[in-house]
Amino acid sequence: MDPIITVTEWANEAAGERPPTLLDIRYQLGGPNGRPEYEAGHLPGAVYVDLDAELAAPPGPKGRHPLPDVEQFGAAMRRAGVRADRPVVVYDGGTGWAAARAWWLLRWAGHPSVRVLDGGLAAWRAEDRPLESGVPEVAEGDFVPAPGALPLLDADGAAALARRGLLLDARAAERYRGEVEPIDPVAGHIPGAVSAPTTENVTEQGLLRPAAELAERFARLGAKDGVEVGVYCGSGVSAAHELLALAVVGIDAALYAGSWSEWVADPARPVATGAQPG
Repeated sequence: MDPIITVTEWANEAAGERPPTLLDIRYQLGGPNGRPEYEAGHLPGAVYVDLDAELAAPPGPKGRHPLPDVEQFGAAMRRAGVRADRPVVVYDGGTGWAAARAWWLLRWAGHPSVRVLDGGLAAWRAEDRPLESGVPEVAEGDFVPAPGALPLLDADGAAALARRGLLLDARAAERYRGEVEPIDPVAGHIPGAVSAPTTENVTEQGLLRPAAELAERFARLGAKDGVEVGVYCGSGVSAAHELLALAVVGIDAALYAGSWSEWVADPARPVATGAQPG
């Protein structure tokens, strides 16, 4: 299944007899909770999901956005109405990063049908589509997570993959090079990783680039037949968006969930700087 759904496609499916469950994952790094904005206006029928509280565990040695407790994640998804036999569509304010985190978690936890609304709320608004306010009542879902459906890396696994395959760094290029680090205490990248900013996977309008363009880009970066691919970022959020782009072109890549924020929590782990993998 294509992991992306367009605004037009969603409008058509939403008008059907049994539309997919719709989740609003609006999130801003370091910003306020997205619930007030959600309650002021959201896609009809959407249920708000809090990335920090429901799609991640508290920050710590495992990074700024560790994977959530599986039982708590499952409970949050059931509260949002997620069912095992019903497709799910997720969206955010427009960058796609937070929505991709929800997409990856649900797919990793075994849900068979999850798609990201291309362009998110911004694309919906650009077409003057209707919004609704308030909080809709939804029936309790029945989804029970069964983790392991998608590949996952820990710190040692990421280091090993950088040596034997292709480890992509989804952060901005200047953070990869170690020229600036606005969030984490150490600048640079995992030795052997290749810079691949996830922002380059989208158009100026915030939509994913066509599959052919994405395939060409990832091939240039070294994602070819027989090459194992992994992705990391600062805390496992924007990397999920890179994984989404890879999935569009049929590349099954692994997520290093702890990402850079976990990597630098251990001063014994090596750090590379500069434009080369190192």
